[in-house]
Amino acid sequence: MTATLADKVAIVTGGAQGLGRAISERLVNEGCVVVVADVNEQGAKEAAAAIAKATAARVVGVKVDVTREAEVEKLFLDAERDFGRVDVVVSNAAILIAEPIAEADAEKWRAVMTVNLFGYFLVTKHACRVMAKQRAGSIININSKSGKKGSAANSAYAASKFGCIGHTQSVALEMAKHNVRCNAICPGNLLDSPLWTDPDKGLFVQYLRAGKVPGAKDVDDVREAYVDQVPMKRGCSYDDVCNAVAFLASDASSYITGVALSVTGGQEMN
Repeated sequence: MTATLADKVAIVTGGAQGLGRAISERLVNEGCVVVVADVNEQGAKEAAAAIAKATAARVVGVKVDVTREAEVEKLFLDAERDFGRVDVVVSNAAILIAEPIAEADAEKWRAVMTVNLFGYFLVTKHACRVMAKQRAGSIININSKSGKKGSAANSAYAASKFGCIGHTQSVALEMAKHNVRCNAICPGNLLDSPLWTDPDKGLFVQYLRAGKVPGAKDVDDVREAYVDQVPMKRGCSYDDVCNAVAFLASDASSYITGVALSVTGGQEMN
């Protein structure tokens, strides 16, 4: 257990499944009290109960739609009331809809921007209100390598992630005087996660349909193409991202703010 995270209070949005759940589990194992926040209320409560049972730690699951300010505000007011402070906030809630630009559905495009960018704004706004008062805190935005380099047939997602890096840097500048840090993590492709492998909605299927990999005949061709882009010849894992989260949440990174940390196996180095 990392001493600098012992008894810290952390909020993880989109924490009920996938990467968000892995981050919640890691922060618990590092010593944090964790609030698992997700639009899926049942999923959030089930994830929190399972993590608490496995670790005997204090974990709470709550319903939060990050696009609704009243719900986000309540999340922080309740956490401050119940735990006295909020030390770490991980903004992980996001959606991805891949479509060629000439065929993109305008409302789907808008939905990606609303969840991914407006949601980041609301979570950061209310995190900063709490953290400024306590003069301490670490905000970590889960971004993407698509926030540093455009992504064909994926303009909404890339635009939202580029926007998040600008948002992260701006908040870092504004909140430094309050001893509040704001950083982003830009993972590579989580090729073994359900985000990619789901047979109906996974990115392998989406990208095959969208023609993102010229000449690809099936999802195996798409996977091979993405692995070949990585100098270290493997996809990003949950552990790779969680290691970065634990570092940026800790006092070991107390002089780091405004960065967008690439965790990509060398695929993106900026």
